[in-house]
Amino acid sequence: MTGAIVLDIEGTTSPTAAVREDLYGYTRQRLPAWLAENSSTAAAPVLAATRDLAERPDADPAEVAAILREWLDSDVKAEPLKAAQGLICAEGFRNGALHGEFFPDVPPALAAWHAAGFALYVYSSGSVRNQQDWFAFARGGSLSGLISGYFDLSTAGGKRESSSYAKIASAIGVPSERILFLSDHPDELDAAVAAGWRAVGLARPGEPNPARPPHHWVDTFADITPADRL
Repeated sequence: MTGAIVLDIEGTTSPTAAVREDLYGYTRQRLPAWLAENSSTAAAPVLAATRDLAERPDADPAEVAAILREWLDSDVKAEPLKAAQGLICAEGFRNGALHGEFFPDVPPALAAWHAAGFALYVYSSGSVRNQQDWFAFARGGSLSGLISGYFDLSTAGGKRESSSYAKIASAIGVPSERILFLSDHPDELDAAVAAGWRAVGLARPGEPNPARPPHHWVDTFADITPADRL
């Protein structure tokens, strides 16, 4: 019997373009001013970690902003970038500049699965704070009440590493064979299956990641019946 369903965001629950254009765009625009304004407070750990990773110990906030923007444009999964994005976008969600965007089949499916007793979790490369805000400030109404927990790179590890999925299974207290993972990325599905999870791929029209065997693929949450997959 299914014990938990773990959801990817980008390309799975939400359009890739919404994540990259909205969250990434807002972060890119705000980075220089935010780092300068908060260099001795909230931005201090981001500045220190970026200097360390980039091996630029003397970089000032403007130089750090340029480094982070380059990582953002290259889709580098660096923890200081994700931390900065989480803090910056928190402002945007709360001032109405940002909203969580979801494919139309997602909210009713999540509501139905939650009502049926499935525990729902999110695992994304975006920071836990961004994930929480994405669901809490969803356009059309908050979905956060449906989600039992969130995992990111700092709490679980890389999404293409099977050890990350084992860590999540341990954290939520559900045996690996009773966890269903939904993602649009074949490498992530491979890693989840290697950890003993079941997996279904999302191959949505217009999204960048093509389906790849041997996984089962669908193009809408409406075609997923969790109890039938485990």
